[in-house]
Amino acid sequence: MLKKIDRIRLELANEVLNSSASREDYRVRYLGSKGLLKELYQEFKSVASEEKREIGLALNQLKQAIEERLETAGTNDEAPKQQKEINDVTRPASTETVGTLHPLHLITQEIISIFERIGFTQSEGPEIEDDWHNFSALNFPADHPARDMQDTFFLDTPFNQFSLRTHTSSVQVRVMESSTMPVRTISAGRVYRNEAISARAHCFFHQIEGLYIDEEVTMADLKQTLDYFAKALFGPEVHIRLRPSYFPFTEPSAEVDVSCSLCQGSGCNVCKYTGWLEILGCGMVDPNVLSSCGIDAKKYTGFAFGMGVERIAQLKYRVNDLRLYSENDLRFLQQFHL
Repeated sequence: MLKKIDRIRLELANEVLNSSASREDYRVRYLGSKGLLKELYQEFKSVASEEKREIGLALNQLKQAIEERLETAGTNDEAPKQQKEINDVTRPASTETVGTLHPLHLITQEIISIFERIGFTQSEGPEIEDDWHNFSALNFPADHPARDMQDTFFLDTPFNQFSLRTHTSSVQVRVMESSTMPVRTISAGRVYRNEAISARAHCFFHQIEGLYIDEEVTMADLKQTLDYFAKALFGPEVHIRLRPSYFPFTEPSAEVDVSCSLCQGSGCNVCKYTGWLEILGCGMVDPNVLSSCGIDAKKYTGFAFGMGVERIAQLKYRVNDLRLYSENDLRFLQQFHL
């Protein structure tokens, strides 16, 4: 029986399967209900027990070879037809949709590149933070009312020790703890606050914060840095102003406005007829924060600033609904290009 199997295997190489008719004849002759393979399996039943293992293996290999020969012949026969379809120059052209970068990514990269020109480096940190880096090191004592300014997502752990970070200032704490002076860094990332989702607020958004610490750093250095940033992002005709404000980790603190580029400061509905648009918060790093991070507050001073990326994108692209950034609407996203 082994000789018979070997003879059939040799015959397979001489089979010409160049049409559907020849392939069907091949299938019936070898694989049909009355085909050669069926006959071999019937004959296999009467094989002696000591020979069954060897002959059974050869029979299975023959079946596999027969099926592969049929399958390969069908593929080779269809290949010229497929090539002809591909080369058909009369077919209508299909339009390919080209993807674009997300507007928040575009704004983030533009802001980072502006600060990199004046010596700032990038730093990153985790989105799940402990209480020390997210609050305590930034001058938020446990009973400080300033903690109520940020409605936090606490994780289900004992004593609420971990939470989703409410600002990227936590990255600055890690940089101050691990770096030698001077420090000049910018950190960008997603932050989370437990707020109702609306056109003007979301439970997650993106921030970019900067930090500069060195000897004899003053408020004048801060204002000059932010003036350079505003002109680089919004245009050389833009002016800035600083208004007194409050943040637990800076003293003194200020809100920064830029002159409205639409009305050139004369007043319009975008700037609510004030001529100014708020873009970020800033201030001199509180000495308590420096001391908490192991920095000599008598020797070093520094400034910090932070901005919401969505806010900057709203002003630059005139987007009036924060929800558009996270709804994946292609009609909205396809408007933005490099």
